[in-house]
Amino acid sequence: MKEYDVIVIGAGVIGPSIATAFARQGRRVLIVERDWSKPDRIVGELMQPGGIKALRELGMIQAINNIEAIDCTGYYVKFGNEAVEIPYPYKSVANTTNPVVPIWDVVHGDNDRLLDDTTISTKTWEEDERVRGCAFHHGDFIMNLRNIVRAEPNVDWLEATVTKILRDPEDPDIVIGVKAKGKDGELQDHHAKLTISCDGIYSKFRKELSPTNVPVIGSYFIGLHLKDAVLPSKNKGHVLLGDHAPVLIYQISPHETRMLCAYKSTKPPSSSNNEVYEYLRREVLPVVPKETLPSFKKALESKVYRIMPNQYLPAMKQGRANNQGFILLGDSLNMRHPLTGGGMTVGLNDAVLLAKLLHPKYVEDLQDYEFMTQRLDKFHRKRKNLDAVINTLSIALYSLFAADKRALKILQIGCFKYFERGGECVDGPIGLLSGMLPFPMLLFNHFFSVAFYSIYVNFRHHGLVGFPIALIEAFQTIFTAIVIFTPYLWNELAA
Repeated sequence: MKEYDVIVIGAGVIGPSIATAFARQGRRVLIVERDWSKPDRIVGELMQPGGIKALRELGMIQAINNIEAIDCTGYYVKFGNEAVEIPYPYKSVANTTNPVVPIWDVVHGDNDRLLDDTTISTKTWEEDERVRGCAFHHGDFIMNLRNIVRAEPNVDWLEATVTKILRDPEDPDIVIGVKAKGKDGELQDHHAKLTISCDGIYSKFRKELSPTNVPVIGSYFIGLHLKDAVLPSKNKGHVLLGDHAPVLIYQISPHETRMLCAYKSTKPPSSSNNEVYEYLRREVLPVVPKETLPSFKKALESKVYRIMPNQYLPAMKQGRANNQGFILLGDSLNMRHPLTGGGMTVGLNDAVLLAKLLHPKYVEDLQDYEFMTQRLDKFHRKRKNLDAVINTLSIALYSLFAADKRALKILQIGCFKYFERGGECVDGPIGLLSGMLPFPMLLFNHFFSVAFYSIYVNFRHHGLVGFPIALIEAFQTIFTAIVIFTPYLWNELAA
């Protein structure tokens, strides 16, 4: 039996990334994936600048090349008949607060450089004074990542389903590998010093840390595929707000655009009748920009929809006594609402951080469990800045954008008016959302600045005559802001 340094379960976004990093550091790696054919999913299609930065640090930035990826330069937020454009942060700011720091031995040659292709111009990216993100077909991006990892000489790859985490018979607290079932039905054991589970949102192995380590479903997204859609602002992610649940629209190829419509329920809409169609026709159709309406109507009449759950799962500490030699990474470890498109950004930055902390020059022996626990404690602490910002922001923004109570509606209106002020009122929030400003206290400051500004806007709306009502609503609004924000931020930072 071949012994490995590391076994990686899953070849989605994070699995190939961490496997490639370890392999380039000289570790012997086995990556196991149930199905190596191109996946077809509606998640993981928008990469924030923080994720692009992580790909550069991993030497895997060329995974966004040759898949007709579309540059994303910021957001277009529409509220009723008003709209505001929010560009991504300046490079001068990002390079100061969150610079690209390549991983030793992993980045070499030109593997951290973007290439020219049919949709990406390196000159445009380099000359832009602001950072950029991009959007693409999830499956094409995954296949590029898989091609990169399979080209590594230190990597063996296997198409099989991992059925069990193997533990040392003499010490069940130590994980020694996996049992995998191949396409022929044969079961085989594979051993390694370290096993990393990157098996995604439906992870079978996150309960290895704790039986209570399960995600909570808060709402759903209904996904549509628009053909040749015309959007109000080119190369922008579009957010439509109002009395309806939020709607996201972003172009993923020259002729295709993704539309995600939030559905406020802990149960999915029925796909066996016209419930989805009627919801989209009643709630979404009236707010679609006039330029986009023709392509939306075609997608609506086709009745081809994809429904995905929006889940939340805070990260647990790892490296505890009962799980030596086992790590969760990516969505199996931590999930947040996908409204802000931060999932890949958090996961890729976790891969970067873990690869740096477990580099052979620091950790010669992956079975030195006492030292590994110290490194994983450091991993848990250091990942919190970005993790807390992206996760808390996703929950807070969804609560505001899907406002169904008067206090939330006041916050929603105030948030949009806050963006309209421009300057630091947009630079700070977009820096946080993009993953380029991983500072929880900055998030705290902006969120409560929005809350107090919302109260001010509401006082102006009511005028002198309505002052008593506005005063009561002020207390309700600040209480609501505290309730929807502080528990999540505290949970992310204190865990």
